[in-house]
Amino acid sequence: MDFAFTEDQQAIFEAVKEFCDEELKPKAQEVDEAGEYPWDNVRKMAELGLFGIPAPEEFGGLGFDFMTWTVVAEMLSSACTTSGAVFGAHMLAEYPIMAFGTDEQKQKYLSPLATGEKIGAFGLTEPGAGSDAGAVRTRATREGDDYLLNGTKLFITNGGDAEIYVIIANVQPERGARGITAFILEKGMPGFEFGRDERKMAYPALSNRELIFNDARVPAENILGRERRGFRVALDTLGMGRIGMAIGAVGLAQAAYEAAVEYAQVREQFGQKIADFQAVQFMLADMATKIEAARLLSYQAAWLKDQGREFEKQAAMAKVFASEACTWVCSKALQVHGGYGYTKEYPLERYYREAKLFEIVEGTSEIQRLVIANRVLKEAQQK
Repeated sequence: MDFAFTEDQQAIFEAVKEFCDEELKPKAQEVDEAGEYPWDNVRKMAELGLFGIPAPEEFGGLGFDFMTWTVVAEMLSSACTTSGAVFGAHMLAEYPIMAFGTDEQKQKYLSPLATGEKIGAFGLTEPGAGSDAGAVRTRATREGDDYLLNGTKLFITNGGDAEIYVIIANVQPERGARGITAFILEKGMPGFEFGRDERKMAYPALSNRELIFNDARVPAENILGRERRGFRVALDTLGMGRIGMAIGAVGLAQAAYEAAVEYAQVREQFGQKIADFQAVQFMLADMATKIEAARLLSYQAAWLKDQGREFEKQAAMAKVFASEACTWVCSKALQVHGGYGYTKEYPLERYYREAKLFEIVEGTSEIQRLVIANRVLKEAQQK
């Protein structure tokens, strides 16, 4: 694996760093407190072309690889986790259209997603189907040249604010995963409505709405891939999403770590900087080590994806390790700040609240371990 970056990649990273330092990071606390979808940040990300990093140039993208996207995702999440989450959730609609869409679908839907003209979202989770993707009950029934969708999705990031949706439904629920089909929907389609926006312990500015389908009419031409082949679309998209969640956790952990290092070098106790205490040094050393390990796991998964190789196990490893490392790092960084870390004067209490989400979405830590174990056992049987 070669993680050396080209001059073009470095130019993107420098532009994103400047954007993060000047625009995102100074307003991150304000975004959290306002609790409103960060449209201003989203529009500026679109102006920089960030939503189209891995999309082909012919469809309005920049034509880079997923490694480039991964590095940018970390930088955005480190500066403003909410904006990073919008960026990651958008890719869950863009990626499956890019990977499975027809040329007509790409022209109609991928192009506005790549330019950031429209925001995307991915609808899989339901009241009875979250970690169990094969248990989707949203029904799609053929009627002439259309399909009628009926059901409800929950916790959909960018829900309501997005204009293009990739929705996982089932044309034959009794067949489980073998009936699953992926559809492209647009905001405003008859029968496609939005329910409540969830109130959460963190990310109040990030929309996580119900998607409600009451005989939502979708043209058959909006099937993504083929009928009853949607489970592959869902799993592949989840794999990409796990890379996004892993690197997002790395970005948040990096922000908490940097705050701890900075604070430790100015805070004095017993006549010396707390950075001089071995107990604090050990915490900082462990933070740095865990973050670097999580980053390399995430890079490895993205590299494998770019090489067209199997990446499911590595994505699951990156996601479970990075998410749990993030929670640990944010906890220790708050500990370094002591009582001040528990106040809103410093961002640590926000980091601590935000960290837990990474262990839950795109498959819980328990699900990641099942995925890893299944792959490990299959590999052992093949030897």
